[in-house]
Amino acid sequence: MKKHFFSGASLGAAFLMANSSIGPGFLTQTSVFTQQLLTSFGFVILVSVLLDIGAQLNTWRVLTMSELRAQDLSNQLLPGLGYFLSFLVIIGGFAFNIGNIAGCGLGVNVLTGLSFEQGAVISCVVALVLFWIKEVGKMLDGFTKILGTLKILLTLIIAFAAHPPLAQAVHHTFLPEQISATAIVTIVGGTVGGYITFSGAHRLLDAGIKGKENIRTIDRSAVSGVIISTLMRFILFLAIVGVVQKGVSLDKDNPAATVFASAAGQVGLRIFGVVLWSAAISSVVGAAYTSVSFFKTFHPVFERHERWCISVFIVLTTLIFVAVGKPKELLILAGAVNGLILPIALAIILVAATQKRLMKNYSHPLWMQVAGWLVVAAMSYMGWVSLVKIWSA
Repeated sequence: MKKHFFSGASLGAAFLMANSSIGPGFLTQTSVFTQQLLTSFGFVILVSVLLDIGAQLNTWRVLTMSELRAQDLSNQLLPGLGYFLSFLVIIGGFAFNIGNIAGCGLGVNVLTGLSFEQGAVISCVVALVLFWIKEVGKMLDGFTKILGTLKILLTLIIAFAAHPPLAQAVHHTFLPEQISATAIVTIVGGTVGGYITFSGAHRLLDAGIKGKENIRTIDRSAVSGVIISTLMRFILFLAIVGVVQKGVSLDKDNPAATVFASAAGQVGLRIFGVVLWSAAISSVVGAAYTSVSFFKTFHPVFERHERWCISVFIVLTTLIFVAVGKPKELLILAGAVNGLILPIALAIILVAATQKRLMKNYSHPLWMQVAGWLVVAAMSYMGWVSLVKIWSA
């Protein structure tokens, strides 16, 4: 009975995970690359979902079968490797959180007209209050779930109102006119890169969902979250294509806002601002909490002073954003950085999967290993191409 209940609950958790993924990075990255590639961005989504599933299936399966967190499994594979992995995840989480703070600034700007930097500082203070006063945080969680549903409905309405070229979009999803390695790396990194690679599997371990008897539940949860998130991205992509092909120029700093305003007017724009800010502020606290959890690998002092470490993490990411500005660029960069980290993290997991002493008599299927290494190879190659392109520019 317990197993059957979790099977249903895991699908619900997958939906919530996918819903929460439509944050500032998701919206901005999709808007920027759709504007560049138009209907060919459908191909980026198609390739990304295949890479996402390959990465998540392998990671969730290996960690839950070994019954170890990623950093602990890595340290048992090779002493010190877990520290290296934790360092990479923390760097990626830091990049993510700068992007989340940027998203908060975008949301406040839409709602009040304040500068992005002022919005970020205000949101930093709010995030710290949410973190330190648990009751307020719980209220925001409930509010965010309601807004998440509104966010999905609003995106659907905008997609219909924009009248996108459906036939052309489907055609170019399979036969693109142009391909962007940078777009693929960024989208994959923003969806399953960095700490996101491990957060779902770690949640299952915390809930006691592990071992061979739960394989089907684990696989279903991993794949469902990716597929639901991809469907949402495709709907947003159609909405953006419809708006752009009407000749609308997207705002250079907040491109997604233009899409919502163009298709749903000022009311749609205000709703978008509330949705964007609520998603971003929740992500600020969540990303900081998860990233700092990897600090515990380095020294017990981080565990003893965890709450202060999280607070410092949030403040530092805010200060960097205020100093740098450029919210759109930072949101794109966050996905790209985590896309570059993904193949390294996944390679460590795949090597660990071959070690019987770590896997508790579980034998990782050959087809999953092959799929995983294909993801590593593809992301490594595209990441290198992206770096060369950025360096040349």
